[in-house]
Amino acid sequence: MHSITEDEKDIIKRLTARLPPTPPAEPDWSDTSSISNEEAELDGFTQKPPAFPLPPPTNPPQEILDIDSKTPDAHVPRDARLIRLTGVHPFNVEAPLTDLFNEGFLTSPELFYVRNHGAVPQVEEASLFDWEFTVEGLVDRPFKISLRSLMEDYADQIITVPVTLVCAGNRRKEQNMVRKSKGFSWGPGGVSTALFTGVPMSAIIAAAKPTRRARYVCMEGADKLPNGYYGTSVKRNWVQDPNRGIMLAWKMNGELLRPDHGRPLRAVIPGQIGGRSVKWLTKLILTESPSDNWYHINDNRVLPTMVSPEESAADPSWWTDDRYAIYDLNSNSAIAYPAHDEVLPLSTRAVETYDVRGYAYGGGGRRITRVEITLDKGKTWRLAKIDYPEDRYREALENTNLYGGRLDMFWRETSFCWCFWSLAISTDDLAASADIMVRCMDEGLALQPREMYWSALGMMNNPWFRIVIHRENDTMRFEHPTQPALMPGGWMERVKKEGGNLVNGFWGERMGSVVDEEQVMPEIKEDIKMTKDGIDRIIEIDELRKHDTEEEPWFVVDGEVYNGTAFLKDHPGGAQSIISAAGLDSTDEFVAIHSETAKAMMSSYHIGSLSEVSQSILAEGSSDSSGSNTSRPLFLDARGWNSAALHSKKIVSWDTRIFTFQLEHEEQLLGLPVGRHLMMRLKDPDDQQTVVRAYTPISEQTTPGFVDVLVKVYFDTTEQKGGKMTKALDQLPVGGRVYFKGPIGKFEYLGKGLCSINGDRRTVREFRMICGGSGITPIYQVLRAIMQDPNDGTHCTVLDGNRLEEDILCKDELDAFAAGNPDRCRILHTLTKAGDGWQGLTGRIGENLLAETCPSPYDDNHEGQSDTLVLICGPGALEKTAHKVLTGLGWKDDDLLFF
Repeated sequence: MHSITEDEKDIIKRLTARLPPTPPAEPDWSDTSSISNEEAELDGFTQKPPAFPLPPPTNPPQEILDIDSKTPDAHVPRDARLIRLTGVHPFNVEAPLTDLFNEGFLTSPELFYVRNHGAVPQVEEASLFDWEFTVEGLVDRPFKISLRSLMEDYADQIITVPVTLVCAGNRRKEQNMVRKSKGFSWGPGGVSTALFTGVPMSAIIAAAKPTRRARYVCMEGADKLPNGYYGTSVKRNWVQDPNRGIMLAWKMNGELLRPDHGRPLRAVIPGQIGGRSVKWLTKLILTESPSDNWYHINDNRVLPTMVSPEESAADPSWWTDDRYAIYDLNSNSAIAYPAHDEVLPLSTRAVETYDVRGYAYGGGGRRITRVEITLDKGKTWRLAKIDYPEDRYREALENTNLYGGRLDMFWRETSFCWCFWSLAISTDDLAASADIMVRCMDEGLALQPREMYWSALGMMNNPWFRIVIHRENDTMRFEHPTQPALMPGGWMERVKKEGGNLVNGFWGERMGSVVDEEQVMPEIKEDIKMTKDGIDRIIEIDELRKHDTEEEPWFVVDGEVYNGTAFLKDHPGGAQSIISAAGLDSTDEFVAIHSETAKAMMSSYHIGSLSEVSQSILAEGSSDSSGSNTSRPLFLDARGWNSAALHSKKIVSWDTRIFTFQLEHEEQLLGLPVGRHLMMRLKDPDDQQTVVRAYTPISEQTTPGFVDVLVKVYFDTTEQKGGKMTKALDQLPVGGRVYFKGPIGKFEYLGKGLCSINGDRRTVREFRMICGGSGITPIYQVLRAIMQDPNDGTHCTVLDGNRLEEDILCKDELDAFAAGNPDRCRILHTLTKAGDGWQGLTGRIGENLLAETCPSPYDDNHEGQSDTLVLICGPGALEKTAHKVLTGLGWKDDDLLFF
């Protein structure tokens, strides 16, 4: 390693022009009036910039996440919001769809999707510009060139262009719900857009003087994988076609590439699947035939739909037929709003129309020319409005300079980027419909299909995107098809559990016996044998723990023990994928991620069965086998589960308990901000199904070593079954373990009236808090933080509804807050079955009580948000009633927050 020279410092200074000023949260892309001429000059503009989109706010992560600390990627800081699709390692992620969509046309590097096959190559800062790649093969003048020389020798050809990259697996979770493919479960967030700065690849190829026989450009990266370095190829005539825009880039949104995105140099292939845009580029090889790289042959293909994973594994000829390789993207669209589980009121005083919004993209430079919405399963269609932010760059002057590169867009007709569409639909029409579906068409008249084309790799999934509408009293709730990775939810999962047929082309509905019997897929094998005949060895927990090692990792799937040592070198995701599972029960992630082919291979690694006692211990996660890092200051992890043992259980009433869990060490803090929640996971003792629920602890955020969770237990009655989670917790013995993950939730109280809602800060003067039953716990958390701070002048009114007086949770604490802070705290209890001695309010929380406690805060000239915020948490009926009444009183949805 050597220190950075003055020349290199000068290069860095010149090539990392600072980002433009941060645009507003809801940017008006036509407004660049805030950018001064001086700022424009510093940012490399030749004049005051025209009205094209600028990058969203960026907050580069600085710290290594705990989940990455024991992997080969321990040098890469990452954003904790990203959804991990393949466990701990390798890093394959997408952003939550709403977060991605809300960033606008350009995506910040921290939320840009990532597809890594293995470890991220580590490049020291001092040697960044010494990075070299070769141009070789069928060329007359092979050469090697450094990044420094590339930027200097081709300085007059440096360009900046907006490009949308899309993983070929985008929306694959929908295919995996029909039948498990060989790929992991992407949601609709495997798409992102950025401004890339670099040089046309054609200029580099031309300098090497290709021979006439050279028909393909092969690319190879520095990411060393089980089957060699990652590589692929595209046709040479594509590279030489300026309309294709193929380039080598070192900047993304005006800053040097970050490690996950190819630092320091990558290929960018607009209009084609992301797998062709090789990261950490080390070689360009001119060849007569397509790449023979293992990853080019065995990945990024759409095999015929009748070819099963087993057949494709048995017959290699399917993979060597280049007709099935994927290059150009297909036409695709998705709905971002309504979001999954979004609730829309049907009150006549609520919004009369709703803007349904989403994205669409085409491939090969073809523009999306129409987006259509149907509310009746395709019988009739409505034309959506399309916005093409990409076109604003074409309006820039010819010599406009952006981030050190010429904005190379004014002459182009090809479309490199996604577009946004919207359609205002009356709430009456939505309420009368069962679902919303979208399809798009490109300028080549390629239409997004109605039905899914399932294939062994699950790629290029693009049937109509469907959202189900549920009518629930006076509201509508919207349900997306799936949620990414292992996240539960979505109508496809629900329909499958209910026995619906997802492959009949009618979204699980029963349309008649003929259709029901049709199968567009090969017959699915119900049971795949994953064990080896003749193996009767019983393995105890202590022996399993001895193999929680990198040298000989054992792991458990469905109670069977497997030795992953022999597969360490060959695993497509790298050795770390197996090492991370060592000593653990990996059933959930294994089943969700791996294909039928992978399951069939497992018998080769089967070594025995875990004893029943050991299975119980492993499921509970005993305190000395958690494998956690006891030096971690915070217990919670937003992307991973950690277990804690039940320390004690306090019976508050006949149906209410306080469960105290012991964290990993006595100084460890829970790590839950005020107003946020956590997820709890355990096995139902009756049927051994995994149960996950959200809770808000009642213990102080500053309490080390322990966490208290107040739970109302819902027992079975003659009329209905009780609550799975609450009954399972009530049966949990002291010492039993529960898994936790978090924080979750969109609200956070920062103190002195300052809140954060979905990342947007807001100051409030007063809270009105409406709750019922165990819904008091998140309310209590916020109220306590306010009342314990004598310098916090925020006023709080709590309306707490219960059945009986003994049902009131935290009553002494709530009343103490009111008594100690009479000028800023008011507590109102109301009972539906009050005893004779009850002195408080009676009746359900309805129109009268809400009108008294929550009168409209607005005057006649009010615009925007109020300085009063209503927090609501309780049973569904309470929340629906409160929403209906409050909107009827004139409250705006922006001032109502449902926990």
